[in-house]
Amino acid sequence: MRRFFYAISDDNNPSETTYSKLSTLPIGASVELTESIVHHWCRVLRANIGDQGVLFDGFGGEYQVQLQAISKKHATVTLLAHLDTDRDTAVLTKIGLVMSRGERMDYAIQKSTELGVTAIQLLSSHHGEVNLKPAQVEKKLAHWQQVAIAACEQCGLNRPPLILAPIAINDWLKPAATAKPINVETAVSPMVATMSQDTYYQALLQPANLRLQLSVPAAGQPAMPKALLTTLQQTAPYIELLIGPEGGLSDEECAQAANVGFEPWQIGARVLRTETAPVVALATLQALVS
Repeated sequence: MRRFFYAISDDNNPSETTYSKLSTLPIGASVELTESIVHHWCRVLRANIGDQGVLFDGFGGEYQVQLQAISKKHATVTLLAHLDTDRDTAVLTKIGLVMSRGERMDYAIQKSTELGVTAIQLLSSHHGEVNLKPAQVEKKLAHWQQVAIAACEQCGLNRPPLILAPIAINDWLKPAATAKPINVETAVSPMVATMSQDTYYQALLQPANLRLQLSVPAAGQPAMPKALLTTLQQTAPYIELLIGPEGGLSDEECAQAANVGFEPWQIGARVLRTETAPVVALATLQALVS
């Protein structure tokens, strides 16, 4: 069955319809679909009354639904059943990812989502290729969040990762005592703003159990930080990963990362591309925790 993200808050949606969390509605209730779902399911895919699909709103689980009515601009479904599963991973992860250009960035976000990342903090850095102007941020943030949501619709993840608005790496790597706290609700696209306040995502506001910087192979560095396996044995461990641009982080940025507790982690003897590194890192974490 087709899967669709049911965004209950989206300032870009021209409709004045107020959408409710699916968990507040009883099985058997009629639900007005969002305009994006109506467009995709009913117009592009030409669904018919009686067709069934799956909705998820990011608050946990998914709902089997059946199309009840379709008009030119609107459609309603009936909630048939709820499945209490999220298909998330046993480890909470946030990636600090220096932005790259075009398809490479889309690939990094898409594959990180499929591998269960919880959040991606977009970063700009000294050697980074992308520095967004203020007028560009909203549009690019919406695009990258939609890339993550589309990956969720495909892979079955019911809690989309949060894509956090870009900040300078120097600001992200400030010591906790001097760093400006991030307001998650205002740092994400409107389509996930309400969802971001769910308790599941609030763990991201706490200090990570372990911070790892994906580094290029270097003599004398351990292949795996000693604390990694110990951390993964904890209940619901939270790990932050720092991944630099194609040109790598500057010496100053590496020193700043080390100063706030990031340990170098080199995976194998090869230099990984910036879009490959998150895939390899997340897959390795999953293999180690299973």
